[in-house]
Amino acid sequence: MDKIKKFEFTNILGWSSSRYDLFTSCKRKYFYNYYAKFDEEFTKARINALKRLTSIPLEIGNIVHDVNKVILERLQKTARPIDPEKFQQYILKTTLEYCHAKNFQEIYYRKLNQIDFENEVFPKVNLALNNFLQNQRFNWLLSDALPANDQWVIEPGGFGETRINTLKAYCKVDFLFPVGDEFYIVDWKTGKAHPEKHKKQMLGYTAWASYHYNIPAERIVPIVVYLLPDYQETSIRFTQAEIEQFNQQVKDETVQMYEYCTNVNDNIPRAKSEFPLTQQKIFCNYCSYKELCFPE
Repeated sequence: MDKIKKFEFTNILGWSSSRYDLFTSCKRKYFYNYYAKFDEEFTKARINALKRLTSIPLEIGNIVHDVNKVILERLQKTARPIDPEKFQQYILKTTLEYCHAKNFQEIYYRKLNQIDFENEVFPKVNLALNNFLQNQRFNWLLSDALPANDQWVIEPGGFGETRINTLKAYCKVDFLFPVGDEFYIVDWKTGKAHPEKHKKQMLGYTAWASYHYNIPAERIVPIVVYLLPDYQETSIRFTQAEIEQFNQQVKDETVQMYEYCTNVNDNIPRAKSEFPLTQQKIFCNYCSYKELCFPE
């Protein structure tokens, strides 16, 4: 099912749901996240070190996504039942390896003196993954989706580049697969439900699949899977009219971000001073860059 189109590199910025969310939540964080090399006050190395900070909730999500990828790739090779004891050992080993290799925002900003990864991260990772394996959706994959597992798309390489309204955009799916004449898209979530935000993401994934596989929106079934604290899922089918409305929305939002560039084609930003700090200070409590904005 290798129909994903390839694109030559261009400097122009590409829309994504997460990029625009950041743009609207705090322009200064947006600048640090995407334009560190243009900062004249702080070094790119310092900014990028802060960008790489993770957090307990973020790392739970990272690990769950990566282990789910391993589970699905294993299913492409064998449907043999997973040994529960070995699987739990694997989850613990993976959790500790991931966590020990990262710098955590909670430690860096002295919210915590230390993190007991085995007792504070592993239990939630373990619960999320087992919620998936023990749900009827997993059994459905074995019965209905497995016959076409050679057509599965599991976190494809790259950043999910696509074209929406001829504009560059990024919409990287977690898992896409055919069942009958329909294509399913599954997106894993380990945090709280955000209906509007997640609906927008799934619109993007639907547009991505429709563009790359030349299929109408009505044949695409997007599913948001919430793995914590228990298994829940939401499926929203979109019409072609909704996709067209979304395409216009992407165009409008892209133009808004273009306005903060002095050179759109080369993606060169305005001066940092023109990217104001957010007025919603609650965002600052969870921001990796807060030492740059509020030095002690």
